Amino acid sequence: QVQLVESGGGLVQAGGSLRLSCAASGRIFSSYAMGWFRQAPGKEREFVAAISWSGGSTNYADSVKGRFTISRDNAKNTVYLQMNTLKPEDTAVYYCAAGRRAYGLGSNARSEYAYWGQGTQVTVSS
Repeated sequence: QVQLVESGGGLVQAGGSLRLSCAASGRIFSSYAMGWFRQAPGKEREFVAAISWSGGSTNYADSVKGRFTISRDNAKNTVYLQMNTLKPEDTAVYYCAAGRRAYGLGSNARSEYAYWGQGTQVTVSS
């Protein structure tokens, strides 16, 4: 069974930065794409960023392009989300997700992810 544990959330002022981490265990981490999604109160869970199994390809939601960076360290079984120039509308619970199929390129579709973390709260004050 795959386990994903997120960390790094918190309260930050608008314009600030946070780095989220997601530690994975339970299968060969380096063979699967990873993604980050978020869910604000009263809204659907939405795609934020994804990275291919090798780290060679990334994919971002338009709302975070140029501000967020996804990366992975396969030696540490960890994926990161560096968030800069944060805005109040980035406030949400952020979820890490592990791809359903091996050697994925990093999809923006929730259905392509088989495992999810418990989420970490990010709150951006204005």
